[in-house]
Amino acid sequence: MVSQRSNDPVEIPFAPRYALAMPELTDLTRAANDWLSLDAIPDYPGAINGLQLENSGQVTKIAAAVDACLPVIEQACAAGANLLVVHHGLFWQGAQRIEGALYRKLKLAMDHDLAIYSAHLPLDVHPELGNNALLYAALELEPAARPFFPWKGMDLGVRATVEIPREELLAKVAAATGTTPHLCPGGPALVREIGIITGGAGSQIHDLAATGIDTFLTGEGPHWSYTAAEELGINLIYAGHYATETFGVKALAKRWAAEWPGLEVSFIDHPTGL
Repeated sequence: MVSQRSNDPVEIPFAPRYALAMPELTDLTRAANDWLSLDAIPDYPGAINGLQLENSGQVTKIAAAVDACLPVIEQACAAGANLLVVHHGLFWQGAQRIEGALYRKLKLAMDHDLAIYSAHLPLDVHPELGNNALLYAALELEPAARPFFPWKGMDLGVRATVEIPREELLAKVAAATGTTPHLCPGGPALVREIGIITGGAGSQIHDLAATGIDTFLTGEGPHWSYTAAEELGINLIYAGHYATETFGVKALAKRWAAEWPGLEVSFIDHPTGL
């Protein structure tokens, strides 16, 4: 099923700088690599950011999704997409035999001339297209967010000084992500300093608490992160790994369409519930 969720990213106005003719795959990948500063952002070895699978070169329809899993690739092919942009790519397990699900995914994509482009941390940390910035914008909190939690020369998240009741913040998180967040109420009922890192950053709770935030919003974390947050005196909000990482791929697909207005864009919603 191809659908739109309630957490579509905010519209970002862009003036097209590229030719208005239908783009080649190389045009799109070159532009995205430039926007996301792909070569400058460190990442986990299995991310392999950028173009992971090429096609014959033509792109008229882009599908965006969180994961390059078999059901998503099946839906992208059925929808007639030429390019699939994802947050979690094909090769998270590292080098592996091309058999089983990986063989089926690659064969299906190549049989349907589907290219696959993946961006992980570059699409988390980008100040306009990134999951962190767009999730914070979707919360509709007044103060401007600022960079947060340095790692390998970059900041993994955003933080802001706010004044909002914890229950009101939870309602905003639910509205932004389309999910029911899970709360560890270890901190104050009135939130004053919130930090956000989308995805699975709950395991960093000790280092995060040391930054002085009283509330941390992320996707998920290990079991022990809940009790650690209680002991550290910090609110920990799990809003779903999947749900917090739908923003960036949608924004990148829309950015391509803004540069090349003839492109058709859709979002493939395949939630994991995690």
